Amino acid sequence: MALLHTLDLRGTDLSRSQLQRTLPRPEVDVHRALEKVQSIIDDVQERGAEAILEYGEQFDGVRPPQLRVPDSVRRAALDGLDPQIRAALEVAIERVRAVDEAQLRDTDLVEVIPGGRVAQRWVPVERVGLYVPGGRAVLPSSVVMNAVPAQVAGVSELVVASPPQKEADGYPHPTILAACELLGITEVYAAGGAQAIAMFAFGDGVGLEPVDLVTGPGNVFVAAAKRAVRGYVGIDAEAGPTEIGIVADASAKARSVAADLISQAEHDPMAASVLITDSPDLIDSVRAELDRQVPQARHAERITEALRGPQSAAVLVDDIDAAVAVANAYGAEHLELHTERAREAASRITNAGAVFVGEYSPVSLGDYAAGSNHVLPTGGSSRFSSGLGVHTFLRAIHEITYTREALAASREAAETLAQAEDLPAHGRAIAIRFED
Repeated sequence: MALLHTLDLRGTDLSRSQLQRTLPRPEVDVHRALEKVQSIIDDVQERGAEAILEYGEQFDGVRPPQLRVPDSVRRAALDGLDPQIRAALEVAIERVRAVDEAQLRDTDLVEVIPGGRVAQRWVPVERVGLYVPGGRAVLPSSVVMNAVPAQVAGVSELVVASPPQKEADGYPHPTILAACELLGITEVYAAGGAQAIAMFAFGDGVGLEPVDLVTGPGNVFVAAAKRAVRGYVGIDAEAGPTEIGIVADASAKARSVAADLISQAEHDPMAASVLITDSPDLIDSVRAELDRQVPQARHAERITEALRGPQSAAVLVDDIDAAVAVANAYGAEHLELHTERAREAASRITNAGAVFVGEYSPVSLGDYAAGSNHVLPTGGSSRFSSGLGVHTFLRAIHEITYTREALAASREAAETLAQAEDLPAHGRAIAIRFED
């Protein structure tokens, strides 16, 4: 069985909705998972910390010595961190912070009429819970990608939760703890999965203040738990399996394209790797490279499962214009452009979590050291949402200041609309200010 099946769309003229139904997607049933996690959420609300500790033992194979990680354990993790890993994390922090600082917004002030002003202030969320996975891979980069924009935005309290690890005496992985210490995050909990999300949302029974916003990636159960608590707290997104789309023409180097498809398939057997091209020869060359490179990979079994899954494919189209249309319908979390006119193609991409332009801008760079954020919308949700950034942690508040003269000049329009909506008390609240 080929590592990447072909979906031939040549000669078709599909609408965007038809393309969305036709293109490969991972099968993720968050609704079904929601039924399973609701009992966990209810239990955490009822029994608090004891429930979370028990779920750690049940799902992660170890009962944490205590829920909150002691300061001494975090400091020891940083002291014991490989100097090369520390230096790499510091590079990532510096670059992400540089990009994030450019996203900060000043107060917008508009004088609507003389004496009538509307300002828009940007106010940070006060308390944020950052979830850091601890399953197949240790992801200290997720600490960086979530915490740095929150800090730049001005969030005053950051809380991290990450699953307990047997090898770490029931605490989160030491590299995760070291990344937290590097960033000055002192409130860290050994909790994973739905129980961690419930802890963030309903912290009173656990002995911590509930958060206002939950961010960070996770498996389907984490996504389901975030859906369940949405409304009690804000969430960034319901992250699904990772995905990469690559738009390529005959000029693309099959070796690089194959390596990039593999890099995302390495995450998860449900990860999606999609090549969109007008070159049948490139598909053949990429398949040959996959056959050569995959057996050499450490996680070859996982990669093979992902590349053979229904969520991965080589999509064959008539030309690059059609490839761009397919890419916009797919709305990939990560989209690479390996074409002769990659910059021009990038200008026509409207749906993607992040766009990587040219051979020397691989997704892996964005995962760690480009300065961009790797927490991105999945499952086609880039059509209506953005990746994580400073804006995620900011709220806009309008501030209205009118003088008596400005109110008088606006009175007729406001009172007329109040009458039109049969809300006369609205109009009366304005009129009464001009009565002696």
